[in-house]
Amino acid sequence: MKAMGAVVGLLLGLAGGFAVIGQERKTESMPSTPAASTHVMVSPTDIKWGDAPAALPPGAKFAVIEGNPSTAGALMAFRLKMPANYKIPPHFHPADEHVTVISGTFYMGHGDKVDEKSAKALPAGSFVVMPAREHHFAFTTGETIVQVHAVGPWGISYVNPTDDPRKRMPR
Repeated sequence: MKAMGAVVGLLLGLAGGFAVIGQERKTESMPSTPAASTHVMVSPTDIKWGDAPAALPPGAKFAVIEGNPSTAGALMAFRLKMPANYKIPPHFHPADEHVTVISGTFYMGHGDKVDEKSAKALPAGSFVVMPAREHHFAFTTGETIVQVHAVGPWGISYVNPTDDPRKRMPR
């Protein structure tokens, strides 16, 4: 039961903020929720969606489930709601990333280049663990919601710096 609580806490802690890694170190302020002291229950109607952080391509919605993604050493969780045909270019994270597909189909592949034919289709209920610094990409064909959990700080670095949405026009 304690292990289950740790997993839930890990999922819930990821979502509060983003620590950006790479050549330029910046911190992006994100909403956060209180850390779980005993028991957390979240239903879909409790989730407050907002625009995804600038570190992600525009068009997605983002919701912190628990914690603060910018807090080092803390468990966190967030949900990402992506529209149809959403693409996240090749990138990596500073820590292991755990992804659960809540709805839709999430496509993920490995490597420094997008190769949609080599991507694996992950339908609702699928689970993925991406090791820290592993290069991967993702995309959708229909609206898809995933839940990400990890130990903070959560961040994203793009393999090709020109793919980084933070280096483009403001949203």
